[in-house]
Amino acid sequence: MTTTQGELFARAIAAQDATALRAVLADSVEFSAVTPGRHWTSTDADEVVDKIILGPWFGTHQGEIELTSLSTGQVGDCQEVGYRFRVRGAGTDRLVEQQAYYTERDGRIDTIRIACSGYQG
Repeated sequence: MTTTQGELFARAIAAQDATALRAVLADSVEFSAVTPGRHWTSTDADEVVDKIILGPWFGTHQGEIELTSLSTGQVGDCQEVGYRFRVRGAGTDRLVEQQAYYTERDGRIDTIRIACSGYQG
């Protein structure tokens, strides 16, 4: 079974692994995401990794992340990955789910759109 870039992306987030995230994202990535309180955009992989995903979203300050479900598929020329995390930290146990649609260039994600449930109790 082939592992998709989307699956690698979700697993890298769960591991809070900046190197793995950078390896899966093109240096110039079209990133767009919607969380309950904000719309996020960037075209720089380093900014996406350090200032968004491993910053306010899933930085170590958020707690330990466990990947509890993962699904992949395709919609026309677009790949999709859905994943759910259990985030434990500071006396809390929360769930968060994201659905992402992406395209690849040269084996790396070059465009990604994410919708996020936000932290759920």
